[in-house]
Amino acid sequence: MGKGRREQQLHCSTMALLWTSVLLLMQLSGYFSSGTCGKVLVWPTEYSHWRNMKTILDELVQRGHEVTVLTSSTSIVIDPSKTTAIKFEVYPTSLSQEDFDGFLMKMLHRAIYDLPKDKFWSGVSQMEEIMAGFSEVMRKLCKDAVLNKKLMAKLQESKFDVLFADAIGFCADLLAEILKTPLVYSLNVSPGYIFEKHGGGRLFPPSYVPVLMSEFSDQMTFMERVKNMIYVLYYDFWFQICDMKKWNQLYLEVLGRPTTFYETMKKADMWLIRTYWDFEFPRPLLPNFDFVGGLHCKPAKPLPKEMEDFVQSSGENGVVVFSLGSMIRNMTEERANVIASALAQIPQKVLWRFDGKKPDTLGPNTRLYKWLPQNDLLGHPKTKAFVTHGGINGVYEAIYHGVPMVGIPLFWDQPDNIVHMKAKGAAVRVDFNTMSSADLLSALKTVINDPSYKRNIMKLSRIHHDQPMKPLDRAVFWIEFVMRHKGAKHLRVAAHDLPWFQYHSLDVIGFLLACMAAAIFIITKCCMFFCQMFATAGKKGKME
Repeated sequence: MGKGRREQQLHCSTMALLWTSVLLLMQLSGYFSSGTCGKVLVWPTEYSHWRNMKTILDELVQRGHEVTVLTSSTSIVIDPSKTTAIKFEVYPTSLSQEDFDGFLMKMLHRAIYDLPKDKFWSGVSQMEEIMAGFSEVMRKLCKDAVLNKKLMAKLQESKFDVLFADAIGFCADLLAEILKTPLVYSLNVSPGYIFEKHGGGRLFPPSYVPVLMSEFSDQMTFMERVKNMIYVLYYDFWFQICDMKKWNQLYLEVLGRPTTFYETMKKADMWLIRTYWDFEFPRPLLPNFDFVGGLHCKPAKPLPKEMEDFVQSSGENGVVVFSLGSMIRNMTEERANVIASALAQIPQKVLWRFDGKKPDTLGPNTRLYKWLPQNDLLGHPKTKAFVTHGGINGVYEAIYHGVPMVGIPLFWDQPDNIVHMKAKGAAVRVDFNTMSSADLLSALKTVINDPSYKRNIMKLSRIHHDQPMKPLDRAVFWIEFVMRHKGAKHLRVAAHDLPWFQYHSLDVIGFLLACMAAAIFIITKCCMFFCQMFATAGKKGKME
């Protein structure tokens, strides 16, 4: 009798556990299906920007999403012919690939060799021309896409759940407006933080937040703060008054109603910033901004045998990894020889990513490669230093693996990236155009032999790894979050809906000043009245 009751109780417990498991699996299935069955449209950007986006897209595909990349026929790094789970929608454009790539290479060459390094405003004048040219190229690509009625009709029929884009590529906000789709931005940095500030509503107090290309840290002197304020005002004026007029006209033409570039950009649901507090100086952050810096970083894989043998031959001295990025194609022979001469004088073996004529001063300790497995080399235990142009991807790989840097910044955000690392004691900077072999040699010896640089970069590495969620998982989470909730308007600050004078409380300040002026006026009149009354009474008393 007791045995039968125990068997019955065991059976009931087993069935209860079974049904609980079934219900739990159903709930989990419902939860994950709502987050992994979305349709994602992508407006990409070229070069290293695409690398970051591709990392996120591959993860989205792994989680069951349908990803479609909208790319032009002139794309430089995106190859739709490759077999991949990612779908590609290619649209024709009036630009040729040679025009696009040629313009970018011309822009790069001018930024590296022609921009004056000692006169800010001369450099700004040329940077204006470069940015205006880039904006014009992007505007042509945008028009070819949004004015293609057949393409827009096809995209509208697809009913995408979210549009994912790099903000520096422009146009995504216009696409999102046409398709009535939630928008998630990925961004490293924009000139003067214009997009983040005027499009995202993020605060950038110029008293302690250095503007892009200022090359200041957050510890500014009085004169640096003066310059920083001037730079902020300049960027605000140029981008809002000058460059955005053409974009505003395009938006009017496409949407059929007056609006502005920034008004449309303000509708973005989420901003994924490709940095983190291991890199950034502390500054205000809004609810719909999150950091995903280093999302492309991963543990090192074994090196090719020939490369591993060369690395191992370095013995206790170790190796130095040298790379100025994928866009440097035509380094002058003079600069190449200066670099090679310095590298030849260190005891470490050097792996140099270089595509050009072999330098005459190349030492036996240095090997040239057209391509390097950079992440794997930086994660190798024998790597002692990383010579980098300061691209954010390479900087984060160095932080991830704890490798001190020698920065040779070339253009755009690279000087400021190296300033961040220098301020945190993890890098030494030299100038590409003016450095001598002795300068580069001294910088290399400093970061290799001074233990403080390794100690500081390891501190940043520990901060980077000590996060509740990996950067890639956090990026994917927010994209899925926006899909699940059809947007994230609850995270959008009310500042987006305020005119500029209300945002800065100028109407309130004016009202209070008017009240104060009225009060002072009334008090003054009352005092004058009583003084006059007492004076009159006094005169009457004397006469009597």
